[in-house]
Amino acid sequence: MTINCNENLVDLNTPKVMGILNVTPDSFFDGGVYKKIENSIAQVGKMLTEGASFIDIGAYSSRPGAKEVSEEEELQRILPVIKAIRKEFPESILSVDTFRSAVAKACVEEGAAMVNDISGGQLDANMFTTVAQLKVPYILMHMRGTPQNMQQNTEYKDLTQDIIYYFSEQIYNARLAGVNDIILDPGFGFSKTVSQNFELLNQLELLQNIEVPILTGLSRKSMIYKTLETDAKNALNGTTALNMVCLEKGANILRVHDVKEAMECVHLFNALKSS
Repeated sequence: MTINCNENLVDLNTPKVMGILNVTPDSFFDGGVYKKIENSIAQVGKMLTEGASFIDIGAYSSRPGAKEVSEEEELQRILPVIKAIRKEFPESILSVDTFRSAVAKACVEEGAAMVNDISGGQLDANMFTTVAQLKVPYILMHMRGTPQNMQQNTEYKDLTQDIIYYFSEQIYNARLAGVNDIILDPGFGFSKTVSQNFELLNQLELLQNIEVPILTGLSRKSMIYKTLETDAKNALNGTTALNMVCLEKGANILRVHDVKEAMECVHLFNALKSS
C-alpha cells in the first residue's frame, strides 16, 4: 500500500506519522503559537527530527464553531509558510489542510505534495477535478455540514455503516474525476458526539474493507479530555493510548501534535507485530 508524493513512493504498510502545524490564531490546542514563520520553521524541524513522514499545514481552524475565514486570508496565512518550509526543508513532504480547491492548487504549486480535505469534496465542487489535475494524494475525511454547524449534524441510522456508505460514494466520485491516491479519515470529532467517537473507534477495523489507507486524527481531542475530565493540554497520555488502538485496528497514518510520542507508539506496535 503506497502513495506517490513528489514522485517518491511512500510505503504505508509500515504506519507513518503526520505532524500538525496550525498557522491559525484560533485552533483548539495550539492556536497562535506558529503564526510567526520562524516558529513554524522551528516546529517543523523538531517534528521531522522526531520522525514525522508528513507535515500537515492548516490556515483555517476546523474546531467546532470556528470563525469563517476568507479564501484570501487563508492564502495569506499559508503560502509564506509553505515557501519557507520548502526552502529550509526541501525533502519534506507537506500536506495542505484545506477544503478549497484554489487554496489546494496554490499550495501544491508552491511545493505541497498532498491535499487534506475535511469536507471530503463536499464544500467545493471543483476539489476532485483539481486534485486529479495536480496528481497528488488526497485525504478524504468524513464530516457533515461545515465547521460552524457540524455538531448539529450528529444523527445517524447506523454510525459506522453510514460512514462506510459515505466513503464508498465519495471515493467513487473522486476516482471518476481521476484522483488516484486516496486516504480516508473517519473524522473523529467532526459531526460526532463523544460517545459516537468511541463507537467509531471500536469499529474502526471495518473501514479496512474499503481497501484504501486509513488516517486517524485523535490528537488531544475532546473525546479524550472530556472523558478524562481534563483539557487539551493534559490529553497527551490519553492520545497515546488511543493512537495504539488505532494502529491495532488498521490505521496507516497517525495525525498528531506530538510526533515523538506517536513515533514511540509506532515502534512499539511494529515490535509487537513482528513478534
